[in-house]
Amino acid sequence: MDAGLDLRSSLATVRGTLQVLALLLTLAPAAVHALDLLDAWRAALTHDPAYAAARAAHDAGLTQPRQADALWRPTLALQAGAGIANADTATRGARFAAPGFGSVNGGVAFDTSINGGTMTQASIELRQPLFNRERDAEAKQLRLGAEQAELHWNDAQAELMLRTAQRYFDLALAGEQLRLIERQLDAITRARREAQDRFDIGENAITSVHEATASLEALRARQLAAQMQQELRRAALADLTGLTLSSLNGLALPVRLPDDADIGPLAPWLERVAEHAPLVRAAQLALQRAREEARKTGLALSPSVDLVARAAHERLSGDGDYGNASNRQTQSMIGVQISLPLDLGGGRSARQDEAVAKITQAKAELERARQEAAAQARAAWLGLSVGRAQAAALAAAAEASAARLDATRTGFEAGERTTLDLLNAENDATAAQLALAEVRVQIQLDGLRLAQQAGMLDEPRLQRLQQVLEGQPGRASRPSQ
Repeated sequence: MDAGLDLRSSLATVRGTLQVLALLLTLAPAAVHALDLLDAWRAALTHDPAYAAARAAHDAGLTQPRQADALWRPTLALQAGAGIANADTATRGARFAAPGFGSVNGGVAFDTSINGGTMTQASIELRQPLFNRERDAEAKQLRLGAEQAELHWNDAQAELMLRTAQRYFDLALAGEQLRLIERQLDAITRARREAQDRFDIGENAITSVHEATASLEALRARQLAAQMQQELRRAALADLTGLTLSSLNGLALPVRLPDDADIGPLAPWLERVAEHAPLVRAAQLALQRAREEARKTGLALSPSVDLVARAAHERLSGDGDYGNASNRQTQSMIGVQISLPLDLGGGRSARQDEAVAKITQAKAELERARQEAAAQARAAWLGLSVGRAQAAALAAAAEASAARLDATRTGFEAGERTTLDLLNAENDATAAQLALAEVRVQIQLDGLRLAQQAGMLDEPRLQRLQQVLEGQPGRASRPSQ
C-alpha cells in the first residue's frame, strides 16, 4: 500500500508539473505577433491574379465613357492618292460660244483623250453627327460597360476579402486542431504510462494498456493527417497572399462575438439584396444593355443626320490621241446629309428579333440572380441568427467537457475510473473545443457573406472583424433603411 501511495503522489506531482508547462506553452504564443487578417488581405490585393485581372478590366472599362463621348464629336478624314489612269471623253451636239467666234447651236463635237496619264487626288471631309439612334444606343452601352467594369472590380475586392478570410480561418482552425491533438496526445501518452505502471504493480489489467495504446496510435495517425492539412492550407494562403510560408504562423481565432451580433429581421436584408447583390446588379446592367441593343434596330427606317463639310481636288495629265491633255476638278461643299438604311435583305429585322429575345433572356436571368442572391443571403442570415445560441451552447458544452475531463482524471488517479473513461473524456473535451472554434469562425464568415450579398462588404467591416480577433469590441452592421 505504501508503494501505491508513493506512486500516486509521484504521478500527481508529474501531472502538476506538466499542467504548468502546458500553461506556459499556451501563453507563449500570445507574446508572438500573430499574422493580422488585414495584413493578409492587403497582401492578397497586390498578389492575387484574379484580382489583378479584375483591376486591369476596370482600367479598360474607364476608357469606355471617353469612347462614348467621342461618338458625338466631329470626325476629320483626309485622303490622298496617286497613280496611272486613262481618260476618254466624247461630246456631240454641243452648243459652242466664245467672244470673237460667235456661237454655234448644235453639231459641235469635243473629244479628249489621256492614255497612261498621271492622276493625283486629295480630299478632306469633316463630319459632325446630329442625330443617330444607333450611335446613341452604342454610347449608352459603352457607359453601361464602364459601370459593369466598376461593379466587377468592387465585387472582385469583396470576393477576395471573403476568400482571404476563408483561407485565413482555415489555416487557423488547422493549427487549432493540431494543437488540440498534440495536447490530447500528451495526455494519452501520460495515461498509457500510468496504465502500464499500474499493470506492472498489479493494480490494472493489461486491457487498459491495450486501450491506451490503441488510442495513442490512432491519435498519432490523426496528428499526421492534421499536419498535412495544415501544410496544405498554409500553402493555399501563401499562394493567395504571396507571403512566405514561415510568416503564416500565430493566426488568431475569434474568441468572442461582436457586442451587437443581433443583425435584425431578415426582410430588410432581402430587400437590399434584391437590388444591391453583385449578381443582381450585374444582371440589371446586362438587361439595360440588351434594351439599348434593341434600340439600335428598333425602326425599319432609322435615319441618321450629319453635318458634312467636304473639299476635294483631282488632276489627270498626260498624252492622248489628240496630243497632250490635262483635266482638273476641284469641288467643295457644306451641308446636312441624311441617310436612310433600307432593309431589303431582312438583316435589320432579324437583328431586332434577336435583340427582343435577348431582352426576355436578360429578364429571366435577373430574376434567377435575385433568387440565388436571396437564397445565399437567407442561408447566411440563418447561420448568424442561430450562431449566437449555438456558440453559447457549445461554450457550455466545452466547459462541461473540461470539468468532466478533470473529474475523470482525478477519478482515474484515485482508481475509480478506467483508462477507457479517461480516453473518452479526453476525446470529448477536444471535440467540444474544436466545435466551438469552428462555429465561432462560421459566424464570422456568415457575417461576411451576408454583407457581400447586401453590397456592404468593405475594408471597415474587415477591420471590425480584426477587432474581434484582438478581443476588442466590434459592431455588426444592418442594412440601411
